[in-house]
Amino acid sequence: MTSLNEFAAYVHSQSSAAANGKKSNATSNGKGPKPSSTKSASVDNASAHSIQSELDVLATLTLNDAPTSSESRIAYKECMLNLAEHKAKLVSLIRQVVEDGRGEGILSLTHDPLDPNVKIELTPQEYDLALENIKTVCILAELDCAVTELYSTEQQGDKSEKKHGFEVTKVGRVLIRERAVSVSQLLEIRVAVVGNVDAGKSTLLGVLTKGGLDDGRGKARVNLFRHKHEIETGRTSSVGMEIMGFDETGRTVGASGGTYKASWKEIVSGSRKVLTFIDLAGHEKYLKTTVFGLMGGSPDFVMLIVGANAGMIGMAKEHLGVALALNVPVFICVTKVDMCPPNILQSTINQISKILRSPGCRKMPVFINSNRDVAEAATNFVSQRICPVFQISSVTGQGLDYVRMFLNLLPFHGQFDETAPFEFEINDTFSVPFVGTVVSGVVLSGTVHAGDSVYIGPDSLGQFTSTAIRSIERKRQSVDTAHAGQSVSFAMKKIRRRDVRKGMAVLAQGAEPPRSVREFVAEVLILQHATTIKTRYQAMLHVGAVAQTCTIVELDRPYIRTGDRATVKFRFMLRPEYIKPGQKVLFREGRTRGLGVVKDVSYGT
Repeated sequence: MTSLNEFAAYVHSQSSAAANGKKSNATSNGKGPKPSSTKSASVDNASAHSIQSELDVLATLTLNDAPTSSESRIAYKECMLNLAEHKAKLVSLIRQVVEDGRGEGILSLTHDPLDPNVKIELTPQEYDLALENIKTVCILAELDCAVTELYSTEQQGDKSEKKHGFEVTKVGRVLIRERAVSVSQLLEIRVAVVGNVDAGKSTLLGVLTKGGLDDGRGKARVNLFRHKHEIETGRTSSVGMEIMGFDETGRTVGASGGTYKASWKEIVSGSRKVLTFIDLAGHEKYLKTTVFGLMGGSPDFVMLIVGANAGMIGMAKEHLGVALALNVPVFICVTKVDMCPPNILQSTINQISKILRSPGCRKMPVFINSNRDVAEAATNFVSQRICPVFQISSVTGQGLDYVRMFLNLLPFHGQFDETAPFEFEINDTFSVPFVGTVVSGVVLSGTVHAGDSVYIGPDSLGQFTSTAIRSIERKRQSVDTAHAGQSVSFAMKKIRRRDVRKGMAVLAQGAEPPRSVREFVAEVLILQHATTIKTRYQAMLHVGAVAQTCTIVELDRPYIRTGDRATVKFRFMLRPEYIKPGQKVLFREGRTRGLGVVKDVSYGT
């Protein structure tokens, strides 16, 4: 395609050159000196005429691979309005939108989905006809999708030449989602919930996932806690997991708000899309647990909770920095707006805007106040540097509908390769009666089936053990296959729980057994440090689900300070680990923060 564009540009330049040459010849014949040879002049004219004839022929060819604006506008508009003639083309277009979104997609009725820069103007009557035709096409057997209108608005355009006044047009977007599929093919989005202590993270999750509202005294958060001391103190100290389901029309599943609490099985069976919330701790002494959840949980998005009465203080800035360092999209929920005075709320909003626009964040805050804002923010969330900001209350319910709609529209953007060899990170371990050892985590690549032989390790000596997968569960439902990007649990054969730990890997058995490493090289950036870092410096290092103390063995310079980039050779202090080049590295010690990428692991065990 690029060569065609270049060739078309060359044809255009040659046409201009030939035209200029013809004009200069005409000028020279009228006022310039006479040519020395009539024969040479006739030859030049014949040559120019021949070149011009060839260029005229080439100009009639369609060499540009991109359609013009008028062609795109007419094609898409005609597909929606003239269903009798363009039914097959409309089906193909909708199928492409749904496949690109892994089973769902947001379709604009006023912008060409193949070229969003092309704007289409529809009258209210044309808009209604287009929406009806899309709904008619989506119920066909080859699509079997549900259509939900997200918003529609009439607006005044430019002055019409045919009538006095302004021409009224209508704009809108619809959600197209495939109907229920099997549990193994269910679309899953992982959202990490972070923020400062007492910001209302667990309370908000309790309201979203269980339904109903909070009473202002911790009623909604009780069902999320895993330990007795969490219920007594009201503070999360572990990594909690909750799910929220949406059906094909975008309605929440299982969050009725009554006394009956729907099980995970009931939620999954009635859902087409499931959001997994990773509830993380906000207290500073649990920072290790929070960083482990952000690194090992492989979240697709980060929901930062900020208390309206306190602002972005304490660990909220720390969590935002980690999310930005890991390049995970962030959206913000400002809670407790019902109990916050207006001037304090405005001060918090100004602070959030200032921090997001700072050179360290470089994000544009978008404050959500309507369904149209939600749809536009969800559509451009991943591709553009925007940060949606919601103002909500878990007691009165203010703004919660916008949050639910936004969560329903969040797109899947994970980069997971199902064709690569199977690889799985262990985030947690369990011992289940009559089942045995169970490990949970995220499938990083490949596909695995129940009964497949795998390696698990490394142990304290860096060795891997051969075993097999007894059974697979996803969202507490039994499945036969696990694909890349899914959160699953494996029941392992002939493995004791004391022999497995967080940070281990489950790998496919191949020709060569996997290797663990004790030393590796990484390229790092020092985000914050009080003095200088030299060799023999020790810090807690996170690589995926691995969390272990490391020491610096070698540096490419005498010392490094805040803001410096360096190539560093690390050495694990306790045991070898399984890591790969390209993984992100985060190390911390006190107020020291560093970020890097693994470059080389060829140093053996």
